[in-house]
Amino acid sequence: MKPWNEYVNGMTWGWTGGRGTWASPEAAHSMSEMTKLNVNWVAIALAANQETPQSTVIPYWNEPTVTDDEVLWAIREAKRHGLKVCLKPVVNCANGTWRAHINFFDDEVPGEPSWAEWFRSYRSFIKHYAAIAEAEGCEMLCIGCEMVQTDKRDKEWRALIAEVREIYSGLITYNCDKYQEERVTWWDAVDIISSSGYYPIDQWEAQLDRIEAAVKSWDKPFFFMEAGCPSREGSPARPNDWSLPGGPSELEQKRYYEAMFAACSKRKWMQGYMLWDWPARLYKSEEAAANDDYCMYGKTAAAVISEHYGRRN
Repeated sequence: MKPWNEYVNGMTWGWTGGRGTWASPEAAHSMSEMTKLNVNWVAIALAANQETPQSTVIPYWNEPTVTDDEVLWAIREAKRHGLKVCLKPVVNCANGTWRAHINFFDDEVPGEPSWAEWFRSYRSFIKHYAAIAEAEGCEMLCIGCEMVQTDKRDKEWRALIAEVREIYSGLITYNCDKYQEERVTWWDAVDIISSSGYYPIDQWEAQLDRIEAAVKSWDKPFFFMEAGCPSREGSPARPNDWSLPGGPSELEQKRYYEAMFAACSKRKWMQGYMLWDWPARLYKSEEAAANDDYCMYGKTAAAVISEHYGRRN
């Protein structure tokens, strides 16, 4: 395992990595604007689509996944700005089902799709990007994101991580979903524990107590690979719900970030965030007040983030 004691003033950039949205003047502008928030790390996030939660083929070479040339461009552009890079390849389901529901029978059944078939394809997917991360000097690789039903496959994850380490020499993390920090049984196989910190604004202390116990039991560094809140009425109470009804509200997003930073700053074991999120194509700054999504570009929360990251730097 590799020792690691950095603080991540990070942002997630480029999601979902749709083909043709990177390696453009708009994407370069987006990356440049992101750096103004005192970020020192970036998670470059791309998605490949399997058809359904029970599909066993992940065709990462097909649209809508960004091309390898686009991935190389994003990594090199981030490094040109002096940022450390975590490459984050993620699987989605083309039918709209959340990836947390990818699942198969616990034991193989003839004629039915199986974990063995799926992990065979997933290994190919992750190792492809692990090779890119190694060649381009990415400091970190995230080998999975919020795949709740897969988390129980201890043996398969350990085997995958061992294979990745044969081709990638940097730091390895896995982004478990919210409320799952203590449920993963193979944290010892990765270098860093990370999770999605979409916790209600009034529950931070209780949730951090719970996470602290899980992190200390493994004696591993921890940060939030995702965390954030839409600029929308009601979102601080349900920050993970991107479809929550409500009008745009910069104040609600700002209030959430202030509460999150205040709570997490009290915990010495907490090592930062890859905030969610910063798209490759930004809306116009004059449209920020009407935008109710997670991106904080041009919104009042941006100043809160910039100030907090500036202090940490």
